[in-house]
Amino acid sequence: MLAVYAESFNAENPLAGLVVGERPEPEVPDGWTTISVRAASLNHHDLFSLRGIGLKDEQLPMILGTDAAGVDEDGNEVVVHGVISDPSWTGDETFDPRRSLLSERFQGAMAERVAVPRRNVVPKPASLSFAEAACLPTAWLTAYRMLFTRGELRPGETVLIQGAGGGVSTAAIVLARAAGLRVLVTSRDEGKRSKALELGAHMAVESGARLPEKVDAVIETVGRATWSHSIRSLRPGGRIITSGTTSGPNLDDAELTRIFFLQLSVIGSTMGTRDELAGLVTMLDSTGVRPLIDREIPMDQARDGFALMAEGELFGKVVFTREDSR
Repeated sequence: MLAVYAESFNAENPLAGLVVGERPEPEVPDGWTTISVRAASLNHHDLFSLRGIGLKDEQLPMILGTDAAGVDEDGNEVVVHGVISDPSWTGDETFDPRRSLLSERFQGAMAERVAVPRRNVVPKPASLSFAEAACLPTAWLTAYRMLFTRGELRPGETVLIQGAGGGVSTAAIVLARAAGLRVLVTSRDEGKRSKALELGAHMAVESGARLPEKVDAVIETVGRATWSHSIRSLRPGGRIITSGTTSGPNLDDAELTRIFFLQLSVIGSTMGTRDELAGLVTMLDSTGVRPLIDREIPMDQARDGFALMAEGELFGKVVFTREDSR
């Protein structure tokens, strides 16, 4: 079957190890099912894998991709939840110390077919296209959990979203506005600030610029480049919810004095649960909110999408599609 996979690692040039070609059909353990993939979306996790982050040489070749939507063995349209927990685990899957993602311990979703545990599928409503649904399981689910589960944000509160343009940040803008929050965003790029306003942000400012008001919470996925600004933007008692460090994890100043003096909360967040994915799908179905897709690319041309992400030339998600993806 056609698949997009990592054949080798290269920290400096991740695309050097990327192959679009034939791979064997997936193995299907007891309790698992096979999904015929109609669309799979690209995440930074896939570039990290090509750099050798989270994978070892003995795991190669590894089909990439954590996110997919498609059709199950019974003909049902479904969205795939990419967090694979231990079969004995109960409760929130993200707390399972033995959890993994598709494309880590198990072959990923950028292929004609992917095998997943039966519990890892969520019904796809007819209102969502396969391409739209494929955007949800990582970036959109991460934003949903950050905002509403870990951040406990409520209508009327103000949230700052750092780094407009990435998959999580664009999802957070749309979801926060749909939930009745006041939304501020930052970006170094004037064009991305304009697009953030079109998405529904109330205000967009230059990265690092002083805000006209303090915020209740910050959605932080950038790390070193924005951390100090995030902390300084919070009102007393505010909270920062972090799920990534795209600019690096080593801080110049952790702002510890400000954190304890202002009684700020620093909250980590990772991915989301199957139930949260189902809640996200229901929210989109009922509100009409839709994922922002930068572009759709046929799966056999996936290298073009990886190159765009590596260059940072995206606003929203890249989705790799197959036939009948609508």
